[in-house]
Amino acid sequence: MTPYVRRFSRTERALHWANALGFLTLLGSGLVLYLPSLAVLVGRRPLVKDVHFWSGIGWVAMLGLIALAGDRRGILRTARDLDGFDRDYARWLRRHPAPQGRFNAGQKLNATLTAAYTLLFFVSGMLLWLGERDTRFRFASTVVLHDGLMYAAVFLLIGHLYLAVINPTTRHALRGITVGTVSEEWARRHHGKWKPQ
Repeated sequence: MTPYVRRFSRTERALHWANALGFLTLLGSGLVLYLPSLAVLVGRRPLVKDVHFWSGIGWVAMLGLIALAGDRRGILRTARDLDGFDRDYARWLRRHPAPQGRFNAGQKLNATLTAAYTLLFFVSGMLLWLGERDTRFRFASTVVLHDGLMYAAVFLLIGHLYLAVINPTTRHALRGITVGTVSEEWARRHHGKWKPQ
């Protein structure tokens, strides 16, 4: 029987899937607003704009609620795990074998970019919404920022999905974010610095 170790808590998994659900809902409604062919196909632009806006509010609120109601100590521990970046992480990014902690250098960069995108999406989205109601909040670069973030986030999402679902050497990580555990052998091979608790 394969021994398994806990990699992600219930709170960490809930944050991950809430973030994924919120992002995909916003991506879908945003693409309807962005692509003329989808806009014509779906129609009802005002309704789609409302769905997009309130999904954004719900996305951020859901993440905040999970963080407040969940295991806050565990979230802080995860933040510390994501924060550290030593020579081994830099070597790993240059494609040299190097032991990694609970998160490898790529996962740390992904988490940092995802957090930055979430904040920038929220701020630029609020400015766009407020700008439709009050011209003082209209800035020429807000649409460019929001659209540019969408392209960058989709690129990041495609890479994330490839590594989580398709790539055979990293696909086992999907088990960790769905049920919380990974095989001890896989953890030792991919995350040698990590000491499961």
